[in-house]
Amino acid sequence: MTAHEDFRAGFHLAQFNVGTLRYPLDDPRTADFVAMLEPVNALADGAPGFVWRLIEEGRADATGMRPAGDDVIINYSVWESQEALWDFVYRTAHLETLRRRREWFQRHVEAHLVLWWIPAGYVPTVEEALERLDLLRAQGPSPRAFTFSSSFTAEEAAEAERAEAEPAA
Repeated sequence: MTAHEDFRAGFHLAQFNVGTLRYPLDDPRTADFVAMLEPVNALADGAPGFVWRLIEEGRADATGMRPAGDDVIINYSVWESQEALWDFVYRTAHLETLRRRREWFQRHVEAHLVLWWIPAGYVPTVEEALERLDLLRAQGPSPRAFTFSSSFTAEEAAEAERAEAEPAA
């Protein structure tokens, strides 16, 4: 194990994304999406590097939670590494949902996905996820809130946290 891998082992990657629905989930035009939810979530749950995903009490997913708006559904998960999340998103049946997303979701002008590093074992809150998404939207990618295409390492995130915690000279 390299020093980078050893350091990273103490951190996990949180992932939060929002999707603005074109139609309600019970509309026939979203039926294919709804039908994909359970098998894709099961695939995620069994994927290498999967740690946790948000599930609404009494449900198998979080589609009933609407903290970002009545027509906005959320997806929130934690992974051991960025590579594990990438592999799930782009190298499994999940990719089919991405390919068809315009059928079910409006195009977002602002960022709709945010990633950030958390201590292993920590379960982030929905409020924290919304704050990270707002941070990404307001300031662009940083070690505290980033995307796949503009990513930062766990070490960079930890260094940024330390720098913020230090009193100004």
